[in-house]
Parts: sequence; C-alpha cells; structure tokens
Amino acid sequence: MMRLEASEKQHRYHNLLDDDHANEMLESEGAGLAARVAELEVRCSRQAEELLCLRSTLADALRRLNALEGRAPTTSNVQRNGGGTYTERTTGTPTRELRIRQPSYRESVKRTSSYGSSASSLSQRRGPQHQSTGSLQSDSPASSSSLSPAPSPSPRATPAPLTPHPVQPYRSRNNSTSGNQSPSPATNNLTKRWNSTGDFNAQGLLPSTRFTTTKSLLNLYSKPSQNGPILKHGTHTCQYNEEDGTVRMFIRGRPVILYAPSDHDNLDLSKVAPPPHNKLKLEWVYGYRGKDCRNNLYLLPTGEIVYFVAAVVVLFNVDEQCQRHYTGHTDDVKCLAVHPNKLIIATGQCAGHDRLDARPHVRVWNSVAFSRADGGALLACVDDGPDHVISVWEWQRGDKGHCLAETKCSVDTVVAVEFHPLDRNQIVTCGKGHIAFWTLDASNVLYKRMGIFETRDKPKYVTCLAFNHNGDVISGDSNGNLIVWGRGTNTVHKLVRGVHEGAVFSLCSLKDGGLVSGGGKDGRLVLFDADLSATGTENVIEGHYGGVRVVTEGRGRQLFVGTTRNCILHGDLQLGFVPAVLGHVDEVWGLAAHPSLPQFASAGWDRLLQLWDALSHSTVWSKDIEERAQCCAWSRDGGALAVGCVSGRWLVYHPQTRELLAQHQDGTEPIQTIEYSPNNQLVAIGSRDNFIYVYQVDDDGARYSRLGKCLGHSSFITHLDWSEDSQYIRSNSGDYEVLFWNATTCRQIPSGAALRDVPWASAHCPLAFPCVGVWPEGADGTDINSCTRTQDGRLAATGDDFGKVKLYAYPVTQPKSLCAAYGGHSSHVTCVRFLPDDTRLLSAGGHDAALLQWLVD
Repeated sequence: MMRLEASEKQHRYHNLLDDDHANEMLESEGAGLAARVAELEVRCSRQAEELLCLRSTLADALRRLNALEGRAPTTSNVQRNGGGTYTERTTGTPTRELRIRQPSYRESVKRTSSYGSSASSLSQRRGPQHQSTGSLQSDSPASSSSLSPAPSPSPRATPAPLTPHPVQPYRSRNNSTSGNQSPSPATNNLTKRWNSTGDFNAQGLLPSTRFTTTKSLLNLYSKPSQNGPILKHGTHTCQYNEEDGTVRMFIRGRPVILYAPSDHDNLDLSKVAPPPHNKLKLEWVYGYRGKDCRNNLYLLPTGEIVYFVAAVVVLFNVDEQCQRHYTGHTDDVKCLAVHPNKLIIATGQCAGHDRLDARPHVRVWNSVAFSRADGGALLACVDDGPDHVISVWEWQRGDKGHCLAETKCSVDTVVAVEFHPLDRNQIVTCGKGHIAFWTLDASNVLYKRMGIFETRDKPKYVTCLAFNHNGDVISGDSNGNLIVWGRGTNTVHKLVRGVHEGAVFSLCSLKDGGLVSGGGKDGRLVLFDADLSATGTENVIEGHYGGVRVVTEGRGRQLFVGTTRNCILHGDLQLGFVPAVLGHVDEVWGLAAHPSLPQFASAGWDRLLQLWDALSHSTVWSKDIEERAQCCAWSRDGGALAVGCVSGRWLVYHPQTRELLAQHQDGTEPIQTIEYSPNNQLVAIGSRDNFIYVYQVDDDGARYSRLGKCLGHSSFITHLDWSEDSQYIRSNSGDYEVLFWNATTCRQIPSGAALRDVPWASAHCPLAFPCVGVWPEGADGTDINSCTRTQDGRLAATGDDFGKVKLYAYPVTQPKSLCAAYGGHSSHVTCVRFLPDDTRLLSAGGHDAALLQWLVD
C-alpha cells in the first residue's frame, strides 16, 4: 500500500513538472510570437514607406516629363445649388465641398489700424539656374520662363547685425498664379475650409495624370471659387463737370474734387474701362507661420517641404530652389495634415473676407489629421468653439464627404489631434491640462478615456504628440517632460523629467526608432534612442531664429525645423542648421523696391529691416533696427535706405554696409510715408501728426537739413507723390483731402487746377485723378492702403483691406474700371510696389507678415 502511494505521488510530481514545462514553453512561444508580430508590423511599415516612395517618385517623374512636354490642362467650372462648386477637368476627380452646420450669422467687424553709398548690388551671376513655381490653383494654363542666379548666402547665418486645387507640374520659374476671390469685409475667425490635394486617382493607387485632385471638406456655404482673376469695377457716385474739367467723387459722403489734365477728353461716367491685358502670377512667397501655429511643416517624398503662410500653402524644394503654391484659401490657413500616401494634403483656414464666407455655419478648425491604420480613409478635426468639438469624417465618401461622429472634446484648449498609426479607429488629443484617448467603435460612437497623470507631474499643457515603433504614445508638456503612454492604455508607462527648460513644442519620431524633441524656450534639439534614453547628441538653435516650433525628418540625417520667429531651418544635429526660409514676425508696413536693381527692402513692427533679392528669392541681409518700422524708401540713386518708425524717428542706412548714416525725430507720432524727390536733393516725411516735413539731402544721402514743415492737413498723412521736376508735392490724408505743396517753400498751393498738367513721378496717392477708378463702391477711404504704377505707365496696382491685390490698366480715370483681383494675403495688404523693370509686383501683408512676389505676365 505504501509502495502504491509513493508511486502515485511520484506520478503526480512528474505530471506537475510536465505542466510547468508546458507552461514555460507556451510563455516562451507567446513572447516570441509577440516579438515576431511587432517585427512584422515594423517590416510592413517600412515596406509601405518604400512603396510610397516608389509611387511618389513615379508620380514626380511623370509630372516632370509632362512638364517638359508643355501640355496645359483644360478646365470648366460648373455651379451647383447652394453656392458650392466642383471643378471638372479632363482627368482627375472633381472638387468637392462639404458644409456641416449653420449657426447664427454674425456681422463682420471692420479692421481698424493701431500703432503700439553706392547701391547694394547682388550681381546677376551665371550660376545654377533655378526653377520656380507651379501653382496648385491656376488661373491660366499658360506659362513663361525666366532664369535667376543661385540664392545668396543667408544673412542670419553670417555675422550680420541682428539683436492643392489641381497641382500643376514643375514648370518654369514663372508658372504660378493665385486663386481669386471677391473683395469683401474683414471678419473674425468663425469658419474654416479643409482642402486635400494628391497626385493619385480616386483609388489612390496609380498616378493617372500629371494633375492632382482636390476636394474641399467642411467647406463654407459660399460663392463658387474662381480659377481666374475676378473682374470688378467701382460704381461709387461721381460727377463730372465739363466746364472746369473736374471729377467730384464722394467718400463716406464727403466730396473729393480731382482735376483732370487740360488735354483730357470729356469723361463719360457710364463707360466701363476694360481690364488690363496683363495678369499676375504668384511667383514666390516669403515667410512661414510658426509664431502661433503647430504641426505645420512636413517633408513630401518629392523632396518638397509643405507649410503655409497667410492664405497660401507652399510646397518648397529647398535643393532645387523652386516653389509651388496652393492658393484656394481666402483667409488665414491655420492647420495642415498630410495623407499617409504623402501626396494628399489637408489644410484648414479661418473665416474668409467675403460676406458669405464669413457666415459662421462651419466650425473654425484648429487641428486636423488623417487616420493611418486604415489607409487615410478618415479625417479627424477639432474646432475652436467653446466645447472644441471633435468630429471624424469619411472624406472620400459622396460629393461632400460624410461625418461619421462628433462629440464635445474638451472645454479647455486642444492643440493637437492624431490618429494612432497602428491601431485602427484610435485617436489621441491633447491640450490644456489633459491628454485624451478616443475610440471610434463599430457604431460610429466616440468614447474617451482621459490620461491619468501622477498628481505632482500633471502639466499645465500637453503640447505635442508622437508615436514610437511599438505603438506607444509619447507626449511632451509645458514642464519640459516626456511621458510614454503604453499602447492601448491611458496610464503613464515611463516619465523622463526635465528634458527642456520650458515647454516641449515638438516631437519627431525617426525612421530608425529614435526621437527628437524640440524646446520652444531653450531652442534645444535633443536626440533619444528607441528606449527614450538620451544619446548625448543635441543642438541649439540660434536665438535670433526663435525657439523650436516643429521638427520634421528629412532625407538621411537631415532635419527641418520651423521656429517661433517664422523661420525654417535645415541641417542635422552634428553640423548645425542654416535657414531655408526667413520672414517677418509682426505686421509688415514698409516695402520699397530698389530704383535700379531687382532687390527690395521690407520693414515691420518686428523691428527688422531686411533686404531681399527678387531673382534668387533670398535675403541679402537682415538687421534689427530696434524700432518698430512703419515705412521705408530708397533714395533715387539707391545709395541710401530710409526707414520711418512708429516712434516718430526716421533712420537712414547705407544699403551695403548697413551703417546708420543719419537719424532724426519729427514729432512723436508714427512716420507714415517717406519719399525722395526725383532729383535726389529733397526728401518728404509724412507723419501721423498731420504734418509733412521736408529735408534737403546732402553728401549722397548721409546728411539732412530741414527746410520746413507743411501745415494744412486736418488729419494724418497717408500718401505722398513728387512731381517729375521735384518742385511740387501731392499728398493724401486720413480725412480724404488732396493737397498740393511747393516743396522748397513748404507752402500750400490753394488751387489744384494750377497743377492739373504737372506730370508726377509716381502714383502712390490713390486720391488722384489718374486713380479715380480704383475706389470700390461704398469705399470708406481706408479700404485702399497702397497704390503704385509701373515705370512705363501702363499698369497700376492696389492693395486693400480685404487681402486683395488688384491690377488695373493705367491711368484709371473711369469711375467704372475693370480690374484683375488676386488673393493670397489673409490680412490687409499694406503696401504694393513694382520692381524697376516692371516685370514683378511685390505685396506686403499686415497681420499675416507675408511678402508675395508676383510675376507680371
């Protein structure tokens, strides 16, 4: 009996050993299986990237081949009910528009202004020739070509003193235009349009054409968007007196009397002047919006970086120095997302200037992302309303897309939304004091789980998101910490403290599994390995470029960095970074074209004075003048550059050495305008204190002596013109006065009729007889901020309060004059100027801080 019991015990013991051994084998096999699955996921991801590169390379090659063949697209617009449109083309899918909801209409709010040597030369060297822009929304299939020298060295990297509608193929430098919208009142940020642009057909498999397709999601209930320039004419009340040859026009009920030349034929007020034969094509965009926008810089497989500024989305090939532009937006672009195929792009904008675009029946979006795990079939958006509603869209479904789900996201600010790259229908959002993990279930209902912080480490803001190769979520926060959230959980898996001094503004997951973090305050870029351990490799962005706003991976070890001072840098962590894009940070009011060279100067409220080369599209130099600038002007020989400041000071610099030649103080109000006389012996300073100060110029613009002060205006000076003989000054003021002055005596000439036949050296005064037709119906006198004409006197251009640049045939003497209007700026256009050879027009934006360069075709 005892022997039997021992045998049974021994048998049970062996069975237990066998069970333990089996469990160990199962656990080992399970762990190995999980590792193999993770490895397969990584391999699939890499293979998908390789296929993507092959497809995009093929698309790019076809686009280039077709560009060489010189084919042009044909378009036809069909208007649909409800104000939407779709654009039918010979190939590709139509444009689609989607409207979500229509809250109560709010009247738009009108913008009001507030104020808080030898010529510098860049020789037209014969170096590598650069190709310029193909527009993503073109008003004409025609193209032309021009060559430019290689870009000049970046000034901020040198010891300079500083304190798509259809994507067209690569063409010549001049093949870029803008989509155009009707001029309209400014509005607050109430609505936003989402557009996506790609090079593939509806199935997204093969490039069926050299044009990409476009559809607009969550679009506004608006007029059809135009692919060509809008032709408008003013219909304001005018009266013509044949006896004395005067035109009496009314602005806000106030009569303005303008004297026609004595040899001018009788004016027929019912006649409509034709539009100009020339057109403008957007050639280059200077600037980037990094001061207040996030996640807005990506590298495409074509080698282009995509970003936005003002109302333009820019695709810029840094190596080839060429730009393409998507110009379908009508106001500030605020967010951007790239489809997993890397070719379809979604961008969101604020409310447009048009009255219909301003109606708040579509939400104002502040973040957008495509899903990745399901091939980009879904698009997630978070609006900027009080509840920050999150919605998920099937953007390819139907003519207007389809909203699968929407719900309140958070009462606090939301700064980012991302689809999980591996887990289908998983979404992550973050913002003020929170991170949230969302699940879209089979019944299209969104469920949220809030991230659980340790109380002592809860940040004020969760500022950015990234994903590692295991599918874990990595967040950066305002405490300078990095947190790893385990895949499928809402709890902290790992915490890395004190990575940055101040907030972490960007996280970039690298293809090799590493991670780069960027600090918004300390400007540091820190490299981590796949286990989120610091490698010891880091770099610091120079302070005058600003802090790090966004980091994206380039080719090889290259990184692209967008900064908080509206710059884009490129380089690597070992060798450092150099600027690829420079721009202004605050409102730009000063813009002046060099009198003989293809260069121009800009100055703004960011205290920067910058000299640009219009052929190489680069900055010659940049200088911190330590004053908020309001205007700038070149001397007639190009030997001096004068800058008027908000404080009432005006400064004169040597354009080559950047040396301060002279400085003067005239009053305490902003200097509104500066103009040198044609003989270069006098300079007129128009101030906001209602006076015009006249100085004599000596020593090649290095010495100035005041001759007198012109008193007579009852409001601030807005514009000045000199007569060709340098004897007279014409001035406009804020209360719509047109006065004339003897320049040497500073005395007013009481009768404008005495100067009716005097030829003027410029046409900067919009209140003048040759510019009668530039005023729109119902103009309040401040709508037109700037006016200019070409040297040959054939064209005139204006910049207005509604973000439009308009081109007229000069002189614009008919009250009803047709024009070509162009969009691109999202704010008031503060200044427009032609280059001295009349081949290009420059325009400066106000709040958008952008400079646009237009080719006159």
